[in-house]
Amino acid sequence: KAMYSGKLQTGLLVASYFVYLLVGAAVFQALERTAEKQEKIAAAQMKEAFLQNFTHLTVAEMEQFMKNLTEAIQNGVYPVGNESQIEDSNWDFSNSFFFAGTVVSTIGYGTLHPKTTGGQIFCVFFALFGIPLNIVFLHHVGKMLSLLCKKLGNYLYEKGMRQKKIKFLTLLFFLSTGILVFLCLPSLFFQIMEGWSYSEGIYFAFITLSTIGFGDYVVGKQPGRHYFSYYRSVVAIWILFGLAWIALLFNL
Repeated sequence: KAMYSGKLQTGLLVASYFVYLLVGAAVFQALERTAEKQEKIAAAQMKEAFLQNFTHLTVAEMEQFMKNLTEAIQNGVYPVGNESQIEDSNWDFSNSFFFAGTVVSTIGYGTLHPKTTGGQIFCVFFALFGIPLNIVFLHHVGKMLSLLCKKLGNYLYEKGMRQKKIKFLTLLFFLSTGILVFLCLPSLFFQIMEGWSYSEGIYFAFITLSTIGFGDYVVGKQPGRHYFSYYRSVVAIWILFGLAWIALLFNL
């Protein structure tokens, strides 16, 4: 009975956690998308005006252009290439879900951030409740994984192995499989998807899963590269389970 209610609790927690992220993603998308589109149109017009007049711009006008361009890039708008980029939103559902995940996990790359007042205020409340929910979720998943650990330990104990050796072996097992599943293999995947070197992939994976999140390397952000549509959502899920694995290591 207790086992059943425990499973039910875990199921409910996982479900409510993902629902929280999905709802958050939808709200961020609704609040930010229109403002971003206007920003992209403004950036395209600025580029157009520059290309028409660049032969006789004054120093002051040139300075202003550089300032506007820097601001646009900081806001995730790259006025490079053709008009079709206006349609590609940084706040489509996959990106918004990725953003929601980086908020609650406290990674905060800083490359994507809400710019509207509504989006910023919502972000405060979303994080306020989302961060504790994330901690509870990670703790729970960590606990489930440590039960697996116990099962493995019991199996080895029945085979006549000593407790100390069992502890060492289970830790080694989870450390090595985790490094393989959350660092080595994803880095290969990033190498293919992003065109990074393998060491850059390892660096990105570590900076992300340790929740440092400098934002110097971020997935799915390179203009001109083609990513599959739910690429960033898949990466967000990798992050969440990677964090759970790290929580388990601390548990062990």
